[in-house]
Amino acid sequence: MKMTKLWRTFKEGAKHYKRNGWLTVATVSVLTMSLFVISLAGFIGFAGYLGLKSLEEKVSISVSFKPETGESRILSIKSDLEKYREISSIRYISRDQALDDFLREGNPAFVEAVKEIGENPLYASLVIKATDPVYYDLISAQLQNSSYKDDIAKVNYERNKKKIQSLTELTNRIRNIGFLLGGIFIVIAVMITFNTIRLTIYSNRQEFEVMRLVGASNLYIKAPFFFEGIFYGISAAILTLIFLSFSLYGLSQNIGAPFAEIMNGKTFFGVYVSFLWFIAPLILIASILLGVISGSIAIRRYLKV
Repeated sequence: MKMTKLWRTFKEGAKHYKRNGWLTVATVSVLTMSLFVISLAGFIGFAGYLGLKSLEEKVSISVSFKPETGESRILSIKSDLEKYREISSIRYISRDQALDDFLREGNPAFVEAVKEIGENPLYASLVIKATDPVYYDLISAQLQNSSYKDDIAKVNYERNKKKIQSLTELTNRIRNIGFLLGGIFIVIAVMITFNTIRLTIYSNRQEFEVMRLVGASNLYIKAPFFFEGIFYGISAAILTLIFLSFSLYGLSQNIGAPFAEIMNGKTFFGVYVSFLWFIAPLILIASILLGVISGSIAIRRYLKV
């Protein structure tokens, strides 16, 4: 198709888009709702994945030793543990260093409690980092069944494990519900877009007959409806990005603190902005595809040329 004809079909598609009035508004609204639900669910799933990776990097096993366990014994255990390939690093924290770290945090209640006790209540410990998060369960089990288990006061890992599991379950639940609702809305959006283009085809049926009589090609007659679907898609994509931006900004302001703590201060909105270069084209392409697919179905079924 030559550029002149392409421009004419483009303008014809734009005319259909404008002339449909409330049908255009309804079509774009449902497309926007569908894309928004799926985009929000997909982004939360992605942000949850980033949060999990960040949390896993911060997770470690803290092995606290009984007060009667001497430093030489703890360092000997440390040397023994460093031989395991599942362990990437081990840091020894003495009782004095642990106390200094807590006092440096400046918690008034803790400082007052230490003064009341009159001695250091903290234990010496080893902080163990695994080469891969999947090894933490194995390391924890090995420590609790090792030859030096009688030297250990406690192994602090279960709390971190529960935190990871809770975040994983919440992320998966939100993502699954979002994709389910989004799938339902997409079906509705395709049906509405399909019916909008079908009505446009029906209202212009006499014009098509004239165009065929003067020798217009099939592609020339069909092209405006493809452009109409593209216009619906572009409008829905722009609105989706606007609503998604405001929604994620609102989430960041109201319930984003726990996520920001995991992500070293980066909020939902901050992550969104960082990946906008990828998110925006993805939403635009998906939206245009929805519009074009809906238009193609209507054209194939109702436009007999």
